[in-house]
Amino acid sequence: MKKLKIFFVALLALGACKKDITSLNDPTKRPAVAPAGTLFAYATKSYSDAITSASVNTNVFRFVVGHWAMTTYQDELQYDFNTREIPKTWWTIMYRDVLQNLTKSADFVRADPLMDPAVKVNKLAILDIMQVVAYSTLINTFGNAPYSKALDENNLFPVYDDAKTISLDLIKRLNTDISKLNTSNNGFSDTEDLIYKGDIAKWIKFANSLRMQQAMILADVDNDAAKESVEASDAGAISAAADNASFIYLDGSPNQNPLFVDIVTGNRGDYVAASDLLNKLKTLSDPRLGLFYSPNKDGLFVGGISGSGNSLNAISNPNPRLYAANAPTLFMDYVETEFFRAEAKERGYAVSGTAAEHYNNAITASIIYWGGTAADAAAYLTNPEVAYQTASGTWREKIGMQKWIALYNRPFNGWTELRRFDYPKITPPVGAKSGFPVRLNYPTNEQQLNGANYTAAAAAIGGDLVTTKLFWDKF
Repeated sequence: MKKLKIFFVALLALGACKKDITSLNDPTKRPAVAPAGTLFAYATKSYSDAITSASVNTNVFRFVVGHWAMTTYQDELQYDFNTREIPKTWWTIMYRDVLQNLTKSADFVRADPLMDPAVKVNKLAILDIMQVVAYSTLINTFGNAPYSKALDENNLFPVYDDAKTISLDLIKRLNTDISKLNTSNNGFSDTEDLIYKGDIAKWIKFANSLRMQQAMILADVDNDAAKESVEASDAGAISAAADNASFIYLDGSPNQNPLFVDIVTGNRGDYVAASDLLNKLKTLSDPRLGLFYSPNKDGLFVGGISGSGNSLNAISNPNPRLYAANAPTLFMDYVETEFFRAEAKERGYAVSGTAAEHYNNAITASIIYWGGTAADAAAYLTNPEVAYQTASGTWREKIGMQKWIALYNRPFNGWTELRRFDYPKITPPVGAKSGFPVRLNYPTNEQQLNGANYTAAAAAIGGDLVTTKLFWDKF
């Protein structure tokens, strides 16, 4: 009898094995598909984190433009970008974390059968605007880059497209995006849109300022295309600080400003002021001196020497407001847009106002943004070395100098403008490994894994060197 019971138990067990239990593999607490808005938010934050960070593994442009120096680690200040594989990290963030997530988000928006078609149009235009931002960052860092075949999952070794061709196409994309955005319809929600909280009117302004930016990058090599795009953008571009495209960080982890993570959480006390910018601010009696930097232990503003050891106590440090946990990151602002307008007037483009008016507006807005007053700005603009009519140099030198100052804490944009204007001249760091870097090398993994296309791209731009000028860098 006992053996019979065992037989029936075994039989029942065999029967149980035939039951379909594959549903147990279904993830009940993790969605199989991420919502489009979540991917958009993640991509936006990834881009913001990259351009904000001061990590020597990611973003070294504050050092390149002569705004910050270091006390200890000097390799990156000396233009050694390959030991830590900075180009690889920058490239990966833009393609993998930003562009791929924006592309997937767009795929999900298109495939959603329940979404209002008009809302889809707005969302897709916004996603495309952010793709333009990321691609612009890539080609203005490296030159030729994968574009037409870049995000094809079935093509692991994409060709590199010509950078100028990409630039012109980015403007075409913005033309389409601007025409499609409709303020009568919604876009992403305020929890998904971490820049404008769903305000379509402001996305239109951002897109126009971005188109103006892209056009100005082309101005020295394709003046007709630049003129057309700038003139089309002027009236619709950012016209007040309230229109600024800002990514707002939060006080709590993991959504704190990367500078707070780098400096406070990471206990990195080795970032200090660079002499190039600090000394210029002192020379001009610029009211932003104490807003950009903190005095040293003796209450003095002292800049550090790039590429050489600097004493943390003897050299001024970045002002703590820069690395507050909730400090915002600017993607585009009124200051930059007004400088574009000033430049446009000097180039003879049909935009409103005068070059001096836009120049003054830009400087005033920058000072107020950093915590100064309109009275501070007015007094500063009476300085003969600041006033547009009397400041020394050509319009390139005048605008270039003040834009270099105003783009403090926007180091990638500052690097782009420094290369465009070729002014001011940055003091070479002690122990520099090369001349002033006007691009980054292509990533080492591209050289190894996508060798044929890498080789062709390097040859097309004139060599894979940090001193190889990009197609638009003509001065």
